[in-house]
Amino acid sequence: MLYIAEPENLGDLLPEEPSYRTDQLKNWLYKHPVLSADEMTNLPTALRDTIGPQLWPFELAQEQVGDGGSTRKWLFLCTDGAQIETVLMGYANRTTLCISSQVGCAMGCTFCATGQFGFDRHLSAGEIVAQVAYANAYLASTPIPRSPARVTNVVFMGMGEPLANYKHTRESIRRMIETMGMSARSITVSTVGFVPGMRKLIEEPWQVNLAVSLHSTIPSERTKLVPINDRYPIDQVVATAKDYFEAKGRRVSLEWTLIAGENDSDEEAVGLAAIARGIHAHVNVIALNPTPLSTDRPPDRDHVRRFIATLTREGANVTLRDTRGQDIDAACGQLRLRAASS
Repeated sequence: MLYIAEPENLGDLLPEEPSYRTDQLKNWLYKHPVLSADEMTNLPTALRDTIGPQLWPFELAQEQVGDGGSTRKWLFLCTDGAQIETVLMGYANRTTLCISSQVGCAMGCTFCATGQFGFDRHLSAGEIVAQVAYANAYLASTPIPRSPARVTNVVFMGMGEPLANYKHTRESIRRMIETMGMSARSITVSTVGFVPGMRKLIEEPWQVNLAVSLHSTIPSERTKLVPINDRYPIDQVVATAKDYFEAKGRRVSLEWTLIAGENDSDEEAVGLAAIARGIHAHVNVIALNPTPLSTDRPPDRDHVRRFIATLTREGANVTLRDTRGQDIDAACGQLRLRAASS
């Protein structure tokens, strides 16, 4: 598959072609991607016929459209039969793509539909980058109304723990920045606190954004929600997040999925605010997107408002995120679950 190959090695796939064909192909794959090789108009027909079957490392298995057309969710079928999910979200000033880095996830977070599947395999760098390329090709022909017709922001918040797949996550980021021309500051890597990967990311040359999913400040409670807390305790995670901020000068985001009766207490809000103040972080709160395999539910609106008010009173910078795509199984893993059970 063409997207599996490193951009620098595309010429190896065209041994009988003049060298400028490599640059043309790279342009079609990464800078102005298309959904069909037939659209690569400056390539010979015979070459397009050869490339066509190798164009994508997956095929679209299912698409759902929600939020009045501003959210698109795709279920992709990889060449080995694995299924991954990608979500495209249009806003007034940005178009954000939420991408997957693994097939399934080994972290075992209790409220996460992906974690309920367990772990199958890592995605290759090509499979990760191809999600971005597919979205750009899609937007070229089917833009989201009132949103940029190109992916402006990428978030590693889909299926999998990206820092547990560090080699391929890193390579995919390199391709997005060096070949696709994306700004590092438009890319966000999300982690549940995989400390070794966080430390490696500190050493990279790029100022990508780091988002750390805390979900509880009480160690015993966090372990119930995020089992990796037993391996990398919250104090260690927070200290590493602070190191990231100091090394990169980029404010870390603390992600908090609000679950009724689990992590929505005043005690949790006060503890979260203290952490945010201590490491100069921003807090992103989002009410839980319920999943079929869990009994967890989001708090009611009044409770959400009280939680946000407590955070604000305690001095935290906080944003309440939209719960996008509830009408289209937007919680990661839900579309895969629906497809598997249909």
